[in-house]
Amino acid sequence: MKNVTDSFLSLGHWRSAGSFGFNTDILATNPINLSVVLGILIFFGKGVCASCLNEWKDNLLSLSDLLDNRKQRILNTIRNSEELRGGAIEQLEKARARLSKVKMEAEQFRVNGYSEVEREKWNLINSTYKTFEQLENYKNETIHFEQQRAINQVRQRIFQQALEGALGTLNSCLNNELHLRTISANIGMFGTIKEIPD
Repeated sequence: MKNVTDSFLSLGHWRSAGSFGFNTDILATNPINLSVVLGILIFFGKGVCASCLNEWKDNLLSLSDLLDNRKQRILNTIRNSEELRGGAIEQLEKARARLSKVKMEAEQFRVNGYSEVEREKWNLINSTYKTFEQLENYKNETIHFEQQRAINQVRQRIFQQALEGALGTLNSCLNNELHLRTISANIGMFGTIKEIPD
């Protein structure tokens, strides 16, 4: 490559000598100058261009291989990402289903617990009411029994006092003749009772 550059510089140097010149103005050059320049370029540049093309070809092949490898890695990464995404979506769906199931179970427990508490509350209220009714009945029975007992005691006392009063009156009013007449009347009553047929 250095030889080609030196050749162009030396051609430019000949122009200053005046015999043969190198015109850099493309529009003013004639076809002979152009063909000479192209021939020199092809002759000296053939090896350079071939090595450049081979190098470019190698670079393009290695770049192509690099791009293919990169593409393959990107595709593998995308495939792995898709698989991971699919697995994550599946796990998310499972988690959502489990969450839904847990929510339903929690709601069931809450409803059952509330029902159980409500049932226990009403059982306790009914039990307390029944116990209260039993105590009320027992109290009323006790009061009635005590009233009957008190009434019986009062009756006995009144009867006893009346009997004592009657005996006292009888004893004070009763003389022998009245006593005998009462006994006779009672005996007569017993006699008539015996005569009544059964």
